[in-house]
Amino acid sequence: MKKKMWMSLILGASMALAAGCGNDAGSTGTNGTSGGEGGDVAGEKKAYTIAISQYVEHPSLDATRDGFIAALKDGGLVEEDNLKIDLNNAQADAANNLSIAQKIATDKSDLVLGIATPSAQAVVQQVKDKPVLFAAVTDPLDAKLVTNLEKPGGNVTGASDTNPEAIKTLASFIAKQMPEIKKVGLVLNEGEANAVVMAGNAEAAFKEHDIELIKASVTNTSEVQQAADSLVSKVDALYITLDNTVVSAVDTIIKIANDKDIPFFSSDRDTVEKGAFATVGFKYFDHGYQVGEMAVDILKNGANPADLAITVPDKLDLILNLSAATEQGIEVTEEMKASVTDQETNIIQ
Repeated sequence: MKKKMWMSLILGASMALAAGCGNDAGSTGTNGTSGGEGGDVAGEKKAYTIAISQYVEHPSLDATRDGFIAALKDGGLVEEDNLKIDLNNAQADAANNLSIAQKIATDKSDLVLGIATPSAQAVVQQVKDKPVLFAAVTDPLDAKLVTNLEKPGGNVTGASDTNPEAIKTLASFIAKQMPEIKKVGLVLNEGEANAVVMAGNAEAAFKEHDIELIKASVTNTSEVQQAADSLVSKVDALYITLDNTVVSAVDTIIKIANDKDIPFFSSDRDTVEKGAFATVGFKYFDHGYQVGEMAVDILKNGANPADLAITVPDKLDLILNLSAATEQGIEVTEEMKASVTDQETNIIQ
């Protein structure tokens, strides 16, 4: 994996520290935040503007955004009081994604959030004079968002939505509890860097248990149904990564899995709630909340993004959907249920 130094990010950070960027509430200080080096000034109510670029609408990304906004509110940044949110959605269109990033770069905002790898990459490339956070990004190093996870440097930091242990734990669960599964089909958009990284990790994890991963490629959401259909006769189960293109059309995969009585595994809780059988995951709301806390620290406390380490989900658990199991012809054993740590929360009826 290449980890080239991004000199433009470092230069951008230096420019931000030297010049700052203002909004209607007043001039900016350290890290592009209003109110000087410490964020808020005692006795003076500050107003902030946060620009959000979200790549596409689907449950995981929406929950990430909602968690982010909830953390802002809990930290004292409230819409229609002292906070304006400029929300932009690219609808999975690359041209829209770039245009949004370019617009944000010229607008007066105090901080920028990119949700999903394509949006994060676009805003990082365009925004050099204010803090940039990212969320729902699989591999920040491979995506060239930062050069170091502990000390990101520059004006960029955020949270990865992937813990490498998740796919390993899921593969072990499948191998132990469902030994009849020898081939797993993956619908994949190879144009999404995050999806390719996760596919490689999944392939390695399944190989450890002599399970073969068979891929069917797509370039847009309209191709997902045909790709999934093409896999059914070749595999014993279906699986998807945090692939924005595929997750946006996941209902078609759920229908195929239910109609064909084939187990369907995912990489996120929201897809399990919609109808996949199982994943090892976490709540995307909590993931977004983590990033929101970072935003509050930057804007209110004057924290420097360069010094804020990249976070990863730390509340992993097996998540099972019992209704989906029935639809997909899966017999859920007591041993399977015992693999779930928080059964009240993560066994979905």
